[in-house]
Amino acid sequence: MTLGQGIVLGPIHLPIFRMLILVGILRVQVMGERISGDANRLDKLMIVWAIWIFLASFFHDGSPGSGPVYASGVIFNITLVYYLVRIWCSDLEDIYGLIGIIAILLAPIAVEMILEKLTGKNLFSVFGSVPENALIREGKIRSQGPFTHPILAGTVGATCIPLFFSILNRSKLIAVVGIVSGVCMMLASASSGPVMSLAAGIFALALWWMKDFMGAFRIVGVFMYLTLLVVMERPPYYLISKIDISGGSTGWHRCFLIEQTFKYLSEWWLFGTDHTRHWMPFQGTAVLENHTDVTNYYIGFGIIAGLPGMLIMIAILTISFKWVGKILQSMADDNQWDVFAIWCFGSGLFSHVVTGISVAYFDQSVLFIWMNVAIISSIYSRRFLNSEPASSLRVEA
Repeated sequence: MTLGQGIVLGPIHLPIFRMLILVGILRVQVMGERISGDANRLDKLMIVWAIWIFLASFFHDGSPGSGPVYASGVIFNITLVYYLVRIWCSDLEDIYGLIGIIAILLAPIAVEMILEKLTGKNLFSVFGSVPENALIREGKIRSQGPFTHPILAGTVGATCIPLFFSILNRSKLIAVVGIVSGVCMMLASASSGPVMSLAAGIFALALWWMKDFMGAFRIVGVFMYLTLLVVMERPPYYLISKIDISGGSTGWHRCFLIEQTFKYLSEWWLFGTDHTRHWMPFQGTAVLENHTDVTNYYIGFGIIAGLPGMLIMIAILTISFKWVGKILQSMADDNQWDVFAIWCFGSGLFSHVVTGISVAYFDQSVLFIWMNVAIISSIYSRRFLNSEPASSLRVEA
């Protein structure tokens, strides 16, 4: 459903996906459901992060896109999805079921986006909030389906593909449906970003055969970046500006945004800022008149909640990757398809992390990155913090 379907109560906007989250919270309260085992480090960090974002909001002017009401919406979208997944997906069986449902749900969206690509008409426009006529850039129709922007639609399809690989051995048909749907959504969006998201996910999946050498890979990666830092005139992240797969890419804008963010660090480092238009006065088209087009998920949190908000988010992602490695080490004797599934979850998160450099998640797309974090968190808790013996936590083929 688009953001146009829902209830607006003054400054409070409750689109369908938020109403469904509220239903989930109601169920949790009525059924007395809780996270299994003790709260882990990620659970606590999510709470700290939410508290900081809310406190920082009082140092903003309360205009659209800032202030306590806006911050509450951000916290609602992210933390509640995280905790609902933590509560309901306590083991691999639950997670496999969730991923299978997502694969089925994306299929009709993919079909509509293909039709939108062929006809130039968005069928979801009848629900409001998305245009009837598809966006066109460089002569190419860009399908967006129920999402706010074609890039977000393609990103959701692309970043879910690594997750679908995790259920290939259990539900091959459903997995294939999900993979095909994700690819169709990516192609129909006619955007470079989703292509790079899929490339990142496939690259991470391919490293499965070299998983025992990941330590060396990280060292080589750091060495290569430092080398580029010395030999390049501009920072290495400007290599993004060279990527233009679909035509009309705005990679240079994304790189310049990163540079300007560091340049104006003093303006936003503590609590964020309500004014970024002067960072890039002639670049991008932002919805909010005081802001430039912030096409970076990490910088977006810096603007909302300062450097602490950004760093806590990065810490959450870093811990998630560390836990994937720790889980894999503990599963040496487990069924190899289950072990590979854990690698798929990490690959999906890697795809999101790479995407966040050039895409600012909003609307329903936000749910997918934090669902991925919650999946990893649940498996870690099940493996290391559950009171049951380790042998009972394994999922048989």
